[in-house]
Amino acid sequence: MWKFIHAADIHLDSPLHGLERYEGAPVEEIRSATRRAFDNLIELAIDEEVAFVLLVGDLYDGDWKDYNTGLYFVERMGRLREAGIRVFIVAGNHDAASQITKHLRLPDNVTLFSTRKPERVVLDDLNVSICGQGFATRAVVDDISQDYPQGDPQLFNIGLLHTCLDGKPGHEPYAPCSVDGLRSKGYQYWALGHVHKREEVSQDPWIVFPGNIQGRHVREVGPKGCTLVTVDSGEIVEVEHRDLDVMRWSRCELDISASETVDDIYEQVRKGLQSALDSADGRPVAVRLVLQGACSAHSTLHAGREHWIQEYRALATGLGGAGIWLEKVSIKTTPPVSSGEVLERDDALSGLLRAIRDMELDGFALDDLAEEISTLRQKLPAELLGGDDPLNPTNPEFLKDTLEDIKELLVNRLLSKENGA
Repeated sequence: MWKFIHAADIHLDSPLHGLERYEGAPVEEIRSATRRAFDNLIELAIDEEVAFVLLVGDLYDGDWKDYNTGLYFVERMGRLREAGIRVFIVAGNHDAASQITKHLRLPDNVTLFSTRKPERVVLDDLNVSICGQGFATRAVVDDISQDYPQGDPQLFNIGLLHTCLDGKPGHEPYAPCSVDGLRSKGYQYWALGHVHKREEVSQDPWIVFPGNIQGRHVREVGPKGCTLVTVDSGEIVEVEHRDLDVMRWSRCELDISASETVDDIYEQVRKGLQSALDSADGRPVAVRLVLQGACSAHSTLHAGREHWIQEYRALATGLGGAGIWLEKVSIKTTPPVSSGEVLERDDALSGLLRAIRDMELDGFALDDLAEEISTLRQKLPAELLGGDDPLNPTNPEFLKDTLEDIKELLVNRLLSKENGA
């Protein structure tokens, strides 16, 4: 009986993207998270006495500013070498962007597969065949799995492939292939990478995306880690996820329709944040709080938006200290259903309200708006922009949220006038 670890999408020293502009962001903790998660991977490999480790693409995060990232990696590979653990790597799309990587000498326990064609390595002591091909360029759009050799029926066959498979939302369509195509090769295990969410695509044969080892932003929520595989007499007997992450990301989406007052909402938020903290299993957690639904406190929330955001930030701090951080608070509530009576009328006010409610901006319009804001910023004196620039032309989502707030503000102001307020 022997074991191996399958990991992918390490993204060592992945850069931050605008987190500094969020007040209270644990910048240093996030910056070092990928390294600390990778340290956990090394410790797991040694503790479990695995035969080898598979790293399936995007070990790095594009080109490095210096050699520190590479030196760190080489030192960790040296630790595995001392433990008698071999490592097999295929380059992914992010690795292909690195120039320094191509000139980095790795320890002799590490095999970096060719980027020109599929390459096979046979481990005679285990009767194992490992086959892989890395990315020579950032964008590989061909099905490179077609050129992988057929599995040897006398061996336990493993394929390493950085791929989108048949297409995954939010991921570039690189090295596309099909489950049937992979199955036709006669391998016992396909170790995939590129998709950051864990998925057991198939169990006959095993085709697995382990996900990345550490979430880097709020779109990568929940536990992150690697897959530990146990093989006995040439058969896979266990495939299990092992957590490696050192901090978690979470979306706390609350329907506050049933909450009558802001105090009720506050209590609902407290319970939601406590649940997010509990589910992180002792790790620090970064939370995006989203309040939605039709509620009677809608106008109060939007009128005092900044006040309530700070209230919820203070609540999070009180719950977990440095253990929980509100990455963002989105208030997406709507007025109570009763206000819909105004919208259903046939008069000028109801027509204006419906027009505001139905107003949408597509992606092209948002891009145009971002460009206009960017041009405006260039013409403004630096002292007017200040350190915390409220205009963020590089983030269409920010613009969309801002426009939604403007719509809600207009609707509430008109309804208040209607009610004589």
